[in-house]
Amino acid sequence: MFIDLHEDFAYANQMGRDIIHGKDQSSIEMLKSVDSNVIIFSSIFPHIDVINERSAELSSKYGFPIKSSNFSFDILLSQLKVYYYLERAGYVSIVRSKEDLKKPGIKFLLSLEGTDALKEYEDIYILKELNVFNLGLTWNYDTKFASSCFSKKDYGLTAEGEELVKLANKLGIIIDLAHAGKRTVLDVCSITSKPVIISHGNAKRLKDHERNYDDEELECVVKTGGVIGITAITSTLPEKTLKGIIENIKYIGESFGWDYVAIGTDFLGISEVPQGFENVTKIKELLIEDHEDQILWRNAYRVIEENLS
Repeated sequence: MFIDLHEDFAYANQMGRDIIHGKDQSSIEMLKSVDSNVIIFSSIFPHIDVINERSAELSSKYGFPIKSSNFSFDILLSQLKVYYYLERAGYVSIVRSKEDLKKPGIKFLLSLEGTDALKEYEDIYILKELNVFNLGLTWNYDTKFASSCFSKKDYGLTAEGEELVKLANKLGIIIDLAHAGKRTVLDVCSITSKPVIISHGNAKRLKDHERNYDDEELECVVKTGGVIGITAITSTLPEKTLKGIIENIKYIGESFGWDYVAIGTDFLGISEVPQGFENVTKIKELLIEDHEDQILWRNAYRVIEENLS
């Protein structure tokens, strides 16, 4: 079995990439070659790329050109339609409940990246009806619920953000702290009643980058019973190679416990890939002896089961 906590299938389709038969980072065909039983946290990224002052700032922080974006509700709906088409066409199954995790083949667990789409915390009742069971509190921008890792004033969870986390716990929606600011991470971990995840992020001890997490943040996630999905974003790695990813896996496992490390590649959402880890078929290159199942799927599966109803 294989679980990836973050891939950008719908966004890649929006950019004109072949997400079914393609050979670029990930696709349905490539996932089939990895394992007969796969769960992919499939991102909904409801943004239109733009160029402005913020894109220049993001580019300087990430270390490579990256565009800013504007939220679009139309894009949110369009990306949802992509996932439901893939299910109707027989390529994947959408996860709607804990029982769906046992289905064979490729399963997509829908994931909303950022709370820009939400007007108030009760809107996550609608997310549940749409079968969106992973919720990233922020992308690279602050929201009315939480501050991001690029916040100029890391205010953490707002009062409405606290209500959102509590309701997500009740509804079986996983809280995802990828892109979150430190105060947000600490605040969420102090109030959640369910394990949380960092779907795609690395250790700040190995590379000092705004998208990475210091030991205090990692410890807080671990204390909830959550997992950290080690990612292939090159600028967050100590070196832009397979070795850089493995160093992060070992750091989390050896420092915080092997029950808390997972994989969140960010494939189809990144423009540069680490040398030696160019696509999802290379996933078994990341495995550490005696911890293969934990890294590949078992840790992430536990967190999904403990959240979903």
